[in-house]
Amino acid sequence: MKQLQSIDEYKKITKEEKVILMFSADWCPDCRVIEPILPEIEQENSEFTFYYVDRDEYIDLCAELNVFGIPSFVAFHEGKEVGRFVNKDRKSKEQIQEFIDSISI
Repeated sequence: MKQLQSIDEYKKITKEEKVILMFSADWCPDCRVIEPILPEIEQENSEFTFYYVDRDEYIDLCAELNVFGIPSFVAFHEGKEVGRFVNKDRKSKEQIQEFIDSISI
């Protein structure tokens, strides 16, 4: 999973790519639980580019996107938000895949 490097990168990738941003933080235990399954999810959904967004580093972006719980996922395509799975609950591989499958582009 790529790591978001800047707000400029966020603006660029959300306009040009099919992306899923995963909002997380090093201190988040529910985020650590899903870490081992993320490479498999990425591989099974290769039409998307996945980016890790550190919630603490990009707190203003989280506020702008109304991401107040982690781990959370927000999908973009051609500059538009096309899906969100945002809450503070622990997420399973099946729930994440259901979210990805629900994205209509």
